[in-house]
Amino acid sequence: MYTKHTRAAAAPTAAAAVLIALLGLLVTLVAPAAPAAAGPSGTALGACGPGRLCLWPKPDFKGRAQTHELATTDIDSCVALPPGTSAQSLANRTGRPVTTYQSAECAEAGEFETYPGRGTWVPQTPYEVRAFKIWER
Repeated sequence: MYTKHTRAAAAPTAAAAVLIALLGLLVTLVAPAAPAAAGPSGTALGACGPGRLCLWPKPDFKGRAQTHELATTDIDSCVALPPGTSAQSLANRTGRPVTTYQSAECAEAGEFETYPGRGTWVPQTPYEVRAFKIWER
């Protein structure tokens, strides 16, 4: 009877070790990615905080990013980038759709594209972005 009890006590220890290993794996799988995690194409994603629109002057999130927040940006209004600047990659974490424009006046005669706001990283825009508009919804 003592031997049976010893074996029963050993089984939970092994099971507990397996459970702890599985929990550690689960935590690793569901932990949020670091801001510079690699995207599907292998490109490192640019760091962009929640609630922000981040625009980089070069493809693949290179150069110094311009950041815009909802608190300081007019919604449904055309926002031109500073004269002589443009963006070639972006991250939209505003929670709202953002349309980017090739034209500094948000003219729809040129190229434009709308990106969803729940976490969109674009390593290479199809044109140089010179203005944007954050939409109400």
